Amino acid sequence: MDLATLIGMLGAIGFIVMAMILGGDISMFVDTQSILIVFCGSIFVVLSNYNLGQFFTIGKIIGKAFMFKLEKPEELIEKSVEMADAARKGGFLALEEAEISNAFMQKGVDMLVDGHDADVVRATMQKDISLTTERHDTGVGMLGALAEVAPAMGMIGTLIGLVAMLSNMDDPKAIGPAMAVALLTTLYGAFLANVIAIPISNKLSLRMAEEKLNQELILDAVLGIQDGQNPRVIEGLLKNYLAESKRKIDTTEE
Repeated sequence: MDLATLIGMLGAIGFIVMAMILGGDISMFVDTQSILIVFCGSIFVVLSNYNLGQFFTIGKIIGKAFMFKLEKPEELIEKSVEMADAARKGGFLALEEAEISNAFMQKGVDMLVDGHDADVVRATMQKDISLTTERHDTGVGMLGALAEVAPAMGMIGTLIGLVAMLSNMDDPKAIGPAMAVALLTTLYGAFLANVIAIPISNKLSLRMAEEKLNQELILDAVLGIQDGQNPRVIEGLLKNYLAESKRKIDTTEE
């Protein structure tokens, strides 16, 4: 569970609702017509930009902003050094029984055990990295599209409300509901974009960067093991992926 995403979003929503309650009856901020224009309209506009297969993964994609398990680079480095040491002592076949939780690392190790050339290993794993990044880009793009569309739909709703209001100036009872649509659609559009879509899109971009970093680290580790490099040399190379403060390279030779 990503507490930052959860706490941040619930906190923002909570303070907005609190302000509504303090302003009077919260029911005056609820308008079915405005909800249909902004929320439903925005979703269908986003749908028109993607195919059905991509669109119906949006729930799973949004879930990654809240629930996303990713190994720490330090853990991957430790595992890589362990496997490098095993391969150095017993050959690539010694890695066949290694317990590896990361699927991308497991794929690379399997290719080593199967005896593939370094060029094949590199090309295959780099292709996987590219495809993973492409899938993440689709998710980020959908949320980004929603963030762009929601305020525009809010403006459309505002114009609809103003037209309805100006068309019924002779009926005072119709002015209030029309003005409510005009104002609430703008509010809903800003809310959907700035409280929901943009934060989730940014968090997905962060997840994409973290996963790509891990995959590139694993690629370097697998190629280093295949090249027969000293485990300490591999460790030093991989620690370049860490922040400066976390790099503590043990120079003791085995």
